[in-house]
Amino acid sequence: MNQDKNKSMQTSDQNLMSDDEIKLTDELIVSYLQEHPEFFNRQGEFVTSLRLPDHQRGTISLVERQLSQQRLKIHNLEEEITQLMVIANQNEQLFTLYSDLYLRLLDCTTAAELLDCLHQATTQLLSLDALKLWLVKPTEINHSSLVNNDCAEIIESRLSKDEYYFGRLQQSEQELIFSESSAGSVVLVRLTHNQEDIGFLAISSQDAEHFDPRMDTLLLSQFKKLVAKLLHQHLY
Repeated sequence: MNQDKNKSMQTSDQNLMSDDEIKLTDELIVSYLQEHPEFFNRQGEFVTSLRLPDHQRGTISLVERQLSQQRLKIHNLEEEITQLMVIANQNEQLFTLYSDLYLRLLDCTTAAELLDCLHQATTQLLSLDALKLWLVKPTEINHSSLVNNDCAEIIESRLSKDEYYFGRLQQSEQELIFSESSAGSVVLVRLTHNQEDIGFLAISSQDAEHFDPRMDTLLLSQFKKLVAKLLHQHLY
């Protein structure tokens, strides 16, 4: 009888211990190691002998894993620096190109000469597909870059709230502006002078990803102000 009672008490104690046990999780282990960094100093032999699974080399030591991670970080940083240098170089080239273009635009004496200069800069210097200009008020000037179709709905739908539109156009919109459809991308630039709408510039690229809504508009903002002012001077 006493033996049964003792066994029952032992079982009860074991159950209590089981209920009180803390289940180890990754979070608990990480928290402990963060709070007790001296653990690795106390367990130097364990750290040295610790082997970690590696997809390429089977198993490696903790030191090898740390070195591998550091090499990866350095490689990623080098790639980021290279990309930043490429972007900086491209921005410098664009800045120089825009600066030269501004001087050429200022030297234009007629609207036709201005459009010639814009078309050449777009298609030759920037290697883009086409440039078109739609004017709110009709003009007697005859130029291949001028859009003769009525694009009032396009400026209303694409540029009523924004100064720019980047991306793809519907086929009907492409045909109104460029007289043909394209799988590429465009930028529409709303031209205003003294809060009065002059029209919009449309520049196209064969690359569907070239004109992206995330593009920076700092240089484009200065460009559109100058073009709008010069067009207003030569046309009206």
